[in-house]
Amino acid sequence: MQNYKKILLAAAATLAFGTSAVAADKLKLGTEGAYPPFNLIDASGKVTGFDVEIGQALCAKMQAECEVVTSDWDGIIPALNAKKFDFLIASMSITEERKAAVDFTEPYYTNKLQFIAPKSADFKTDAGSLKGKVIGAQRATIAGTWLEDNLDKVVDIKLYDTQENAYLDLSSGRLDGVLADTFVNWEWLKSDAGKEFEFKGDPVFDNDKIGIAVRKGDPLREKLNTALQAIIEDGTYKQINDKYFPFSIY
Repeated sequence: MQNYKKILLAAAATLAFGTSAVAADKLKLGTEGAYPPFNLIDASGKVTGFDVEIGQALCAKMQAECEVVTSDWDGIIPALNAKKFDFLIASMSITEERKAAVDFTEPYYTNKLQFIAPKSADFKTDAGSLKGKVIGAQRATIAGTWLEDNLDKVVDIKLYDTQENAYLDLSSGRLDGVLADTFVNWEWLKSDAGKEFEFKGDPVFDNDKIGIAVRKGDPLREKLNTALQAIIEDGTYKQINDKYFPFSIY
């Protein structure tokens, strides 16, 4: 009987150690911190937003302790590959060019691109109507790339280090319009700064898959995929989605 108790105690200790070892895993979650409502730094200095909350939910499913790290957008993939963080969740579009540098999880939402401009402006989105206009977008984004690929000889393209700076120039009249993610534009249009502006035309690109990036060959990718499926199935994803949007972005 005494030996049986010893076996049970040993098994319990092993289980406890195994659980704590998993729970003690520490990961660094990388994001930009300048792309509301997906990632931003609030008034208290805390990094928050849809991306961050999804990332933290994934960490909870993986029983990992996660620290949030921010990086400028232009250098965010090099920062991941330099091991400044372990995975990157910053509303990054999955593209062939980026897949050469990093591995992506399955998409965690699908995006669209859409123009915004002043409500008072007669702003049509066909190439003929856009000719000569000054259009802004964030640098190194799908929006910026789409403008360069499709309207380089038609409009004057202005690229910005942050989305916020593009909106500032739109508000000040330095831009005729901005092309950006529909959901990011939607958030800005709700603000005081965006109240005199509106969407113009239909989305110009509506199948932009957004993924979480990890370093090439990192097994963390599959762990994140498993955790993503788990938070979708148990309703955690929907709870976070509904906190930020009155519609599903998945």
